[in-house]
Amino acid sequence: MSNPMEQFNIKKIIPIEVGGYDISFTNSSLFMFLAVICCSFLFLFCLRRRTIVPTGAQAFAEMIYNFIHSLVRENVGVEGLKYFSFIFSLFLFVAFGNVLGLFPYAFTFTSHVAAVGTLSLTALLLNIAIGIKKKKWGYIHTIMPKGIPWALAPLVMPIETISLLSKPFSLTVRLVANMTVGHIMLKIIAGFVVALGAVGFIPLLFDAGIIIFELFIALLQAFIYTVLSCIYLSDALHSH
Repeated sequence: MSNPMEQFNIKKIIPIEVGGYDISFTNSSLFMFLAVICCSFLFLFCLRRRTIVPTGAQAFAEMIYNFIHSLVRENVGVEGLKYFSFIFSLFLFVAFGNVLGLFPYAFTFTSHVAAVGTLSLTALLLNIAIGIKKKKWGYIHTIMPKGIPWALAPLVMPIETISLLSKPFSLTVRLVANMTVGHIMLKIIAGFVVALGAVGFIPLLFDAGIIIFELFIALLQAFIYTVLSCIYLSDALHSH
């Protein structure tokens, strides 16, 4: 059986180095690109013939749109709908990244801290920018809540700052851990298919069941990631 951790190795496809920095096009970059292509193709295909009475494909695309729209409205409010495009794109990118990784010989970029961490950090910076834009100097209350005596500021402000900065960390660790553990389990069980020979169909059936479960987990984790992003956006817009 091959090393179950080998599937997470970053491999260069097109080596590129600029100013001493390695910016090579890798298998991770490839599947990020494929995730974007698949998202775009899905909606172009489903909405190629838009009608008043939607076809099955159009209804599917509208269902996804309405699902995320209601998610933003419920967790952020009407004011959050102006950021719907970002949340919608975030959900699709993570969902397709998770699902594509289930295919044989594919690469799961959502199992890497660098990829998911950058996405989470981008969401945090956007939330901070939104908060500052709306509240101006009042945004200071994010790390120094109203009603707290200024004498406690040296204690409260570092704690609140750590709490704020931990948000992308929690988003990243939750998604990466779930994707990594699931794929390691699939790889280990798949190794027994060949090792057991004639009775290899038993772990094969078990692996097929896990793949179905992992598909559910892939979509669930994309949903959880999106919900938490909405909650953090709501904090930036509505916290006092």
